[in-house]
Amino acid sequence: MHDTVLAVDRIAKRYGDVVALDGMTFDVRAGELFGFVGSNGAGKTTTMRIVLGVLAADAGEVRWRGRPITLADRRRIGYLPEERGLYPRMRVLDHLVYLGELHGMGTNAAIGAAERWISRIGLRAHRDDRVQQLSLGNQQRVQLAAALVHAPEALVLDEPFSGLDPVAVDVLAAVLRERAEAGVPVIFSSHQLDLVERLCDRVGIVRSGRMVACGTVDELRAGGSARLTVTAPQAPPGWADGLPGVRVLGTEGPRTLLELADGADDQSVLRAALATGPVQEFSRHRPSLTELFRDAVTAETRAA
Repeated sequence: MHDTVLAVDRIAKRYGDVVALDGMTFDVRAGELFGFVGSNGAGKTTTMRIVLGVLAADAGEVRWRGRPITLADRRRIGYLPEERGLYPRMRVLDHLVYLGELHGMGTNAAIGAAERWISRIGLRAHRDDRVQQLSLGNQQRVQLAAALVHAPEALVLDEPFSGLDPVAVDVLAAVLRERAEAGVPVIFSSHQLDLVERLCDRVGIVRSGRMVACGTVDELRAGGSARLTVTAPQAPPGWADGLPGVRVLGTEGPRTLLELADGADDQSVLRAALATGPVQEFSRHRPSLTELFRDAVTAETRAA
């Protein structure tokens, strides 16, 4: 098992009567890509800001390699905020060199690192452009380079894929994999759940300031209910209503998506479908990350 580099332990944060974080707990390990997902307002950005020291927690602790995190530790983290934090009138190369120097790099080292990252993320043609002249997607590439220029020991990225075209997404995904393979722990939030599912070693699902599910996608799937897709062209509406251990999740024309409770008999579902006429499709599958996420964030609403 990889060593834990960054641990968030029972973090709480409140703004008046609004509870932003309620015992947020998770860890990120060396060489791991950790996806941090949740609805808007779930507490992801607040958590990241507390990790970086931008905000102070009301309770709980952030630990770096097993001890309380310090300012020196936080300087070892590369941070990409959701809101771009670039100086619009600075030129790309100058900007990255300046940020490298702020992190304690010598000028020559900062220039070398800036040039390497400009080439790596595909901005060689824009190295002398002012940031404000760039497209939003290219500004996001610069923001990523700014998080990487000082060779951080961990990466915390808030919506890093926002505004990127598919080619830039592939470039960023490759960079994150490379950093993880070099032993750097990477935590990033994203609403692009297919991308999270494809990239991440583990995923944490956040709801109402709490971590409600955490694990590999396969582990999360194993804990989720099995799904059935049944296509029965002659089946009347409501044909599956009342079947034991079965919940109808939705219909699309002749296709019905069902959720099976533990121990439910899928063969009884097949018999009920065949009783209506021909069955063109009968497939069982575990939920995707998108389905798991939807279930996790709507569970509170259903319970209410």
